[in-house]
Amino acid sequence: MTKPETGDKAPDFSLARDDGKTVSLSDYAGRTLVLYFYPKDDTPGCTKQALGFTGRVKDFEEAGAVILGVSRDTVAKHEKFKQKHELGIDLASDPDGGTIEAYGSWVEKSMYGKKYMGIDRSTFLIDGKGMVREIWRKVKVPGHVDAVLEAARALS
Repeated sequence: MTKPETGDKAPDFSLARDDGKTVSLSDYAGRTLVLYFYPKDDTPGCTKQALGFTGRVKDFEEAGAVILGVSRDTVAKHEKFKQKHELGIDLASDPDGGTIEAYGSWVEKSMYGKKYMGIDRSTFLIDGKGMVREIWRKVKVPGHVDAVLEAARALS
């Protein structure tokens, strides 16, 4: 499977969201979507990232953008994560990893010399026509939300 590049049509998806509804790419037609993949609920980096997006949600709305975070965690774990940290963004569950793979975010990682498969912290800016306009891979959390917001504003 080839991972999408800037200018490609974004891979479609249908995922369970934290509010119990199903969400798909077509639900965001006409709006900019910030689709981000992260390794695990309630871990330090993932919490900082989710809080960063939550803190700027109004700025993203003003830029015509909505935010959707995706991991392999269950909907129940997402709900606990959102409540614990008062997150103001939607989270979707991809338990089988199909969407994560379609976006090229399921990658080989290495920790302490041990190789394993995991989610590459990555973000995709998708325009209202479903086209990938910007991609960030191997995201470092500090400064990332601001960079994504700047790109979203440039689309509006």
